[in-house]
Formats: sequence, C-alpha cells, structure tokens
Amino acid sequence: MIPFGSLERYEGNEALFQIVMMSIVSSYSGEPLHLHAEGLRGTGKTTIMRAARDIMPRIKRIKDCIYNCDPRQPHCPEHRHMNQTEIAALGTEEIPMPFLEISHSAKVGTVAGSIDLAKLTDVSQPEAHLLPGIIPQAHRGIIFIDEINRLADTSPEITDILLDVMGNKPGHLQIEEAGLPAVDIQVSVSVWAASNPDEDPGPLEEVRRQLSDRFDLLCYMGRPDSVEILADILKENSYMNRMNQAGIKDDSRGKYQQQHYQQELINWAEQYQQFPMPDFLRSYIARLYLKHNLESIRAIEAIQQAALLYAVMQGRKEVLINDVNRVIPLALKHRVDADTLLRVINETNSRGSREGILSFKNRQKDSTDKSDYFQHTARPIKDMHRGELVNTEKTLTL
Repeated sequence: MIPFGSLERYEGNEALFQIVMMSIVSSYSGEPLHLHAEGLRGTGKTTIMRAARDIMPRIKRIKDCIYNCDPRQPHCPEHRHMNQTEIAALGTEEIPMPFLEISHSAKVGTVAGSIDLAKLTDVSQPEAHLLPGIIPQAHRGIIFIDEINRLADTSPEITDILLDVMGNKPGHLQIEEAGLPAVDIQVSVSVWAASNPDEDPGPLEEVRRQLSDRFDLLCYMGRPDSVEILADILKENSYMNRMNQAGIKDDSRGKYQQQHYQQELINWAEQYQQFPMPDFLRSYIARLYLKHNLESIRAIEAIQQAALLYAVMQGRKEVLINDVNRVIPLALKHRVDADTLLRVINETNSRGSREGILSFKNRQKDSTDKSDYFQHTARPIKDMHRGELVNTEKTLTL
C-alpha cells in the first residue's frame, strides 16, 4: 500500500485527508469523531482511510488488556474495579492505535463479542468466558466500514449495535451470550465509513437515517481533474513502482515521514485538550440550529468539535468564525435537504461583521461592491444551481 504521505492530493480529496487527521487527533484525545466519505467508486476513499493506519500514534494500555484499558481510566470487566496500585503492579505497554474493519460477512458475535471457545474447550481448566469482538477491541482507536450503505441494508442487527456505540461519546456496548451474564461496557471508538450513494441500495441517509445522523462529518470525494495528477497516480500504482518500493528494506525517508505525522498528531491532540470555544461562537452555532430548524443536536455538536480541531491543525491561537463556517457543510450535508444546506452556506458566507454573526440580520449590500467581481474567476455560491453543489455520479458524468 502507498504510504499516507505519498498519496496524491488534489482539490477533490483534500477535505478527506483533513478530516481523517482531525479524527485521529480527536480519538487520541479520547473523543470520537465519526466520518463518512461518499463519492464515485474507485476514487480512493478506502485507500486514504486505510493508509491512515500507518500514521496513527501509539497509545498506552494496561499490559495484555484486550480491551485496551487506559491505565488512568480502566473500563473493562477485569480492570475497572482495580485501584492505581493494583494497576501499576500489572504494568503497562504501548501499542499502535487500533484500526479494525467490519466486513459485510461479519456476525453479531464477531462484532460485539461471543464465548471464548479456546477457554471453553481447554482440557485442563475449561471455563465459560467472553471473548470481546471487533468493537471492544478497537477501544481508543478506529473502526472502518466499507460500503456502509449496503451493510445498513443487509445487517440490521449490526446496524443497531453501531447506533448504540455511536449514540454518545463514549458509546455503549452490551455483550450477551446464553448462559453468561451480560457485560455492559463503555467504548470510545471513531467509526469511519465509505460509500457510493449512486449505487444500490442508495445514500445512507435514505437507507438508515438514524445511522447517517450518527456520523459527525460527511465528505464528498471528488474526481481528479488534472492530467498531471492522474499521471502521478498512474506512476505510483504501476507494477514496476510497487516492486521497487517492496524491494526497499530500509526506507528511512518513509519512516521519518511516518514519525513526523505521528508526532504532529500528538502535539495537536495536546493542544486540542486545552483549546476553548469562545461563547460568541457557541451562540452563533446555536442560532444556526434555531433559525434553520435543524433536527439533530448532534449536528451543532459536530460543528463545534470539528471547528476546534480545524483551528488547532491550522496553528491558530483561537477559533475563528471562518473555522466554524468551513466545517458547516461537512456536518450538515447528510442531515438537511439540499435547499436548506444552500441557504445555510449562503448565509454563513455573507456574514463577516459582528452584527451579522450574532443577529442573522440581512447585511445591506455595500455600495462599493463590484457587480462583475466574480465575472472572470468564479461565481458566488448564491448564484449556483443546487445541482452544482450536491454532486452525484450522474451530474459528474454528464
């Protein structure tokens, strides 16, 4: 697989790179950030998300704890009742941040947990014991699901589990097996997903709206539109280049790049934990919710979380109104209809003054505005047709 830092970046996929790193920073800080990437098949959504595994920082856990218990906040059935002295006696270890996948063939027991057959069939000391599934093993890390719209359609039981896990931060998981007491644990895991909304069974928000709303941010993946970028992609994916890369035993440059990403993510996470959101920006986000009759409070919580992360990663000392406005489409695209999204974008883009931010009054057009300002460069969003903002495979391939 091509390293994360070597993947081609262009206007259509830059947002996905950005939110993937935002989610890693937030997850490392202990706060999940759920992502959904939509777009045409074969544009690299899955490639980018899977490649991010290599840049994830390491986490510290209680030694040999399959639930990845944080020594400062143990949560699993075996360690949550222990004090710090007992935990110190067990010891700690560092492991890569978990990155696990849920396939379409997965069963409920595989995802949540089931009876540990190895211990049950142990000749010397057989005992009934629960084996945690993919979700509890991914605690403090990432779970990736490809073609999430198909999974939501064909596996309602797994979808129900995801709804509980993603419903709060941290989420909730109950593992049940006949003959054993139910185990209830908290799970802090970020769910990443990818899908093509133009393929059956359709967009996730139409298949299972509840699950769609659980994703904090939705990013639409565009196609590359540059000959140079496409040529570079072909070069990177050529057989000869892959064989050459496979033959390099000591890729010092790649290791340095990976370590650089990891340290940068850790630094951002430390800043994020101390980064405040100004009260006037909270009021701004709250007014958006009320003015446009947004249904889900998760939408404005996602806007706040993403704006903070974006500001930290931009190296700012405080969050700006532009940071909030930049993440609004990512938090609302899957939660509102196209007309509402267009109105919100137009309104936030037209606000610059303190009065506009706090009162939502219509700004009077400045007499110095030039009517032909966008004539030879680009058109204002307010003049664009809704079909130009909400891309689908049909509009892109016409």
